[in-house]
Amino acid sequence: MFNKGDKKASRVRRHIRVRTKISGTAERPRLSVYRSEKNIYAQIIDDVQGVTLVSASSVEKDFDGAGSNLEAAKKVGEAVAKKALEKGIKSVVFDRGGYIYHGRVQTLAEAAREAGLDF
Repeated sequence: MFNKGDKKASRVRRHIRVRTKISGTAERPRLSVYRSEKNIYAQIIDDVQGVTLVSASSVEKDFDGAGSNLEAAKKVGEAVAKKALEKGIKSVVFDRGGYIYHGRVQTLAEAAREAGLDF
């Protein structure tokens, strides 16, 4: 019988493969996206220092609405871009976290671009 692979393990392998090639610096940190079934999260990370500079997610107290749809992804993208611009971060490297660039991940990225982030 054909044994179907584990989706999460496949995503993690893809993410590790991508992470060997991209890294966030102080000048150009990494915008990392994680999506669960119920929520979506975004972080801007300086990998040299090993610190998260900015984060936004659909589980924050000031977030209203469902966290697992395109509207939520758009709000999170706008929020992370707004927080980043307040801290003086204009340019980032996008890390899609092993997910395909489609749906919620794409919407978050486009919203962050529209709000002023450059990537």
